[in-house]
Amino acid sequence: MNRFFSLLIGAVAVCLAARANAERPNIVWIIPDDMSANFSCYGETAIETPHLDKLASQGVKFTNAYVTAPVCSTCRSAFITGMYQTSIGAHHHRSGRGELKIELPEAIKLVPKLFQETGYYTTISDWPIRKGKLGKTDYNFEWDKSVYNGSNWADRKEGQPFFAQIQTPGGKLRGSNQAGWSKMAANARKAFGDSTSTSVVKLPPYYPNHPDVIQDWAAYLDSVRVTDAMVGEVVAQLEAEGVRDNTLILFMTDHGISHARGKQFMYDEGLHVPLVIAGPGIAAGTVRADLVEHIDIAALSLAAAGIAIPEYMQAQNILAPNYRARDAVFAARDRCDETVDHMRSVRTQQFKYIRNFLPNRPYLQPCAYKDAKQILIALREWHDAGKLNDVQKLHLREVRPPEELYDTIADPYEIHNLADDPDHAEVLAKMRQQLNDWMERTGDQGQQPETAAMYDSDMTVYTARLRGPKFDPDHVKEIDDNIALMKKWAAEGK
Repeated sequence: MNRFFSLLIGAVAVCLAARANAERPNIVWIIPDDMSANFSCYGETAIETPHLDKLASQGVKFTNAYVTAPVCSTCRSAFITGMYQTSIGAHHHRSGRGELKIELPEAIKLVPKLFQETGYYTTISDWPIRKGKLGKTDYNFEWDKSVYNGSNWADRKEGQPFFAQIQTPGGKLRGSNQAGWSKMAANARKAFGDSTSTSVVKLPPYYPNHPDVIQDWAAYLDSVRVTDAMVGEVVAQLEAEGVRDNTLILFMTDHGISHARGKQFMYDEGLHVPLVIAGPGIAAGTVRADLVEHIDIAALSLAAAGIAIPEYMQAQNILAPNYRARDAVFAARDRCDETVDHMRSVRTQQFKYIRNFLPNRPYLQPCAYKDAKQILIALREWHDAGKLNDVQKLHLREVRPPEELYDTIADPYEIHNLADDPDHAEVLAKMRQQLNDWMERTGDQGQQPETAAMYDSDMTVYTARLRGPKFDPDHVKEIDDNIALMKKWAAEGK
């Protein structure tokens, strides 16, 4: 009799566990690289993006979502922990890759690990999913790859809920020169029957109508169209598998467009991202204009799965009924590849404050990655030829103001710096203090310069990778020269 009841109790427990799993939502993150909010549902008129538009109509669209870091590895290190990258020492792009490593504080766990511990099957992949190939991680600290069970959620146990990340090239699809633009146009014609015409391109006023800049932007818009189609494919697969209704889908990019004033910079072109969430419990057709940070996807995803949000986590569950909207969002930019920098920003609904801790350096410091882009070459060519107006010269200045302040409502392109305007002195002082308080409260580790040993450790790996089979001696020399220049400027206190 005891054995019978034991078996019965065991069977009931298995059934209850299966039922509980079936009721727990799947979580899917779709995160493209290098892409701003150039989607129809965000007001883009040059192209159509029906799939993200539909997803937004089925859920909630955030119009004021911002990353805490305008470059991929620091941004990804932040959202996978729910922590500011400056708080965990992951603020330098592609850091901890050499002999010297970066370790997370012992208490901090990666989001997929937290999902695993409660029975979720965790995956990270490219799209389309390729068996056995994990997608982009790019974390700036040591981590255990076992936090991901695999690349395909189809490999989970029957009835097991899953947490899946789909990482895609996004804006990187357009490449960096004519060859990349032509390939992007050809892919668009194959997928849609046409490519985006340069005649529909409307550049921000701080970029000139140089033919290369216009063509690059048209190719970028085609990369947005391709990304949108991919969103449709992911949703279609979830529907075909019969799990769409119980899946929370989240779409967000890892930072803005890779351009002169976008990626790596503190302007909205680099920080403002799309954020669309649809699934169980999300009211259709919702639009939210409150300020949110990209790290919040960690907290809201855990909460949606019924997983306790760790007390240490700085992310907030922005979907919680009792959530209190932020009055400001913060961001940081530090070293990117070989280029040493140090910027911080705070943004409210109306104002953006940027502090440049290295004001005696050029806006566009030497950076082999960005300098190889044809758009940067074109900008500099027209600058040297005297073809740029005063607004287009802003990001080509040889020095920076220590502080920048913009009224983002009156001046959405962040052109008119109000830091020296007496009428805005009170706003400047308030936001200066807001930033100081945030840096202190969150333990901003970027306030101490990266050690020479850590810089050299990462640069050794960086340059060694470039000396591979497709070795370009001129490119490597450029990076070596830039490294030497960074050290020289640091020694000079510049």
